[in-house]
Amino acid sequence: MFTRVVQLLVGLALFGAGCAVMIEAGIGLDPWTVFAEGISNRTGLGIGWVVNLTGFLVLLAWIPLRQRPGIGTVANILLVGTAIQLTLPLLSTPEPWLPRVGMFLAGTLLVGIASGIYLGARWGAGPRDGLMTGLHERFGWPIWASRLGVEATVLLVGWLLGGTVGLGTVLFAVLIGPIVHVSVPLFDRRRSSRRARTPDEPPVESDAPAVGLSAPGT
Repeated sequence: MFTRVVQLLVGLALFGAGCAVMIEAGIGLDPWTVFAEGISNRTGLGIGWVVNLTGFLVLLAWIPLRQRPGIGTVANILLVGTAIQLTLPLLSTPEPWLPRVGMFLAGTLLVGIASGIYLGARWGAGPRDGLMTGLHERFGWPIWASRLGVEATVLLVGWLLGGTVGLGTVLFAVLIGPIVHVSVPLFDRRRSSRRARTPDEPPVESDAPAVGLSAPGT
């Protein structure tokens, strides 16, 4: 259990750091971070604190959807935005456009790997992914339709508020799914436990809720 908790915390911290790298690149962001940046621009709150606050408000939407948060859900709300806020002052945006693209790609890769680390700990999905699965389970909407509807809405609102939409938005949408698809099995604690068992040992039961594989937003 201790190892899983450490894996969760490390994964979430790296996830936030990767988001900060993408933000600092300045070429576009994923929909939820565009939304957070737009609110940050209008309110003056640090974007990391907005990410935390947004995560908490999204969690409230779980109540009518009858979703139950796990340890990972709460940790996600507390740590991702905090890691963003602490990492941003350590970064600087390069002037040339090509290094900025490279910086964004590095951030996307870090977010994808970090997603595999924290999802692989199996302590529950983040608040935004839980919103998608909640809509699916409560109303029968397809997961893809739930995600598309919600993320298109937050992207539009974030853009209208001044969030950065651009090449990075497209790159993230295209790349994050395949990266997470590869990284989750590498860090999956349940898979590791099964590999470690001998043929005569009974299956290892996990007390962590199963998490869906999807392109995570912050």
